[in-house]
Amino acid sequence: MLSSKQPNAGTAAAVAVPTLSVERAAHGAPSYALKLAQIGCGGRGTGATVQALNTSNSVHLAALADVDQSQLDKTLNILKKQKPDQTSVPKERQFVGFDAYKKAIEAADVVILATPPGFRPMMFEEAVRQGKHVFMEKPVAVDAPGVRKIIAAAREAKKKNIKTAVGMQRRHQPSYEELIKRIHDGDIGDIHTMRAYWLGNSRDGKERLPGETEMEYQIRNWYYFTWLSGDHIVEQHIHNIDVVTWAKNAYPVAAIGQGGRQVRKAKRHCQIFDHHWVEFEYADHSRMFSECRQIRGCFPEVAEYVHGTKGVASVPPSQKVFSITGPKAWTKRLKKRENGHQLEHYPFFNAIQENKPYHEAEYGALSTMVAIMGRMATYSGKRVTWEQAFNSNLTQMPGHVDYDVMPKVLPDEDGWYPVAKPGDTVAW
Repeated sequence: MLSSKQPNAGTAAAVAVPTLSVERAAHGAPSYALKLAQIGCGGRGTGATVQALNTSNSVHLAALADVDQSQLDKTLNILKKQKPDQTSVPKERQFVGFDAYKKAIEAADVVILATPPGFRPMMFEEAVRQGKHVFMEKPVAVDAPGVRKIIAAAREAKKKNIKTAVGMQRRHQPSYEELIKRIHDGDIGDIHTMRAYWLGNSRDGKERLPGETEMEYQIRNWYYFTWLSGDHIVEQHIHNIDVVTWAKNAYPVAAIGQGGRQVRKAKRHCQIFDHHWVEFEYADHSRMFSECRQIRGCFPEVAEYVHGTKGVASVPPSQKVFSITGPKAWTKRLKKRENGHQLEHYPFFNAIQENKPYHEAEYGALSTMVAIMGRMATYSGKRVTWEQAFNSNLTQMPGHVDYDVMPKVLPDEDGWYPVAKPGDTVAW
């Protein structure tokens, strides 16, 4: 829920809800095995599929979709070995190409969306149009137009009784749930400062292969293109930003920031920054300080801290100690980290099988929007308001995507891609 102290994202822009067809397979507990489709055959998608199949023997993998046949084959072989009794994907339900997602959605009751996030909004829209339940990985979009599409489709999903889940797994870890409840119950008083960190390293970029089209290369090296990944402040740091957004129960009204590229200096690093720092301002004048960095050999931290007038709530990098200081001091120590990636699937599939309300897409979209707003601030070097960010029409998504289509982002004659230049870049 939005607090009364924040901008109303639902009315910040006029979003036209598309007319969608009558849903199929959205009402009632099924009396047959749930048919699952995995769309996007990378490692995270395959992991999410295994975790979905772990929830119940009545969930079966029925379809796979990807733009790369070899990637699809690799995933199918993994799933046949790990879940042989729940994997039945004959050749006619192995879909390859840029329209493969539509066919896979049609063949399933539940879909897992795990392609590069730039494609998430159009795939979620299609799943809702077809009346299918959706688990989608974070982030749910890479720009404001995509966020607005997700919100519009999410509201249509509610009308059609379609269940939606988003891969922000910390929200399903019991220790996080208890900590946030204590914050909401007032155990640290009024929140005045929040800190969110993802300081680590990452995968390297990929070199261009001989004979590749421009679109083939950009999709294969998707992490390093803003239109496909959103940059790592959106693709990765979203987890920490979502936690503090959850704790605050509000969204920022403005952001300022800085960022750049200290070590990403090769052509294969394409567009994205290697560090971002953002100060988010809230309507009650509280602040959230967000830091993310992908540089090897530096101080590492992946953590969240919430400071209130009566104490501090913290989750340090290990995620094994959850604590609150102050008059209502509390500590919870775990022997091992909670497997949020697995835990997030149980309530989702339970809601489908028992026909309970389950709607995570809209808060997933709003947390994603906070991260996008942060990127707008670091790319531009300007102060960005929520209204400017949410209402932005700036997108690099092509109108049509295929391997022979030229992306909007192109290298210069020497092979270098455009990189944001704070002070000059128009970011919204």
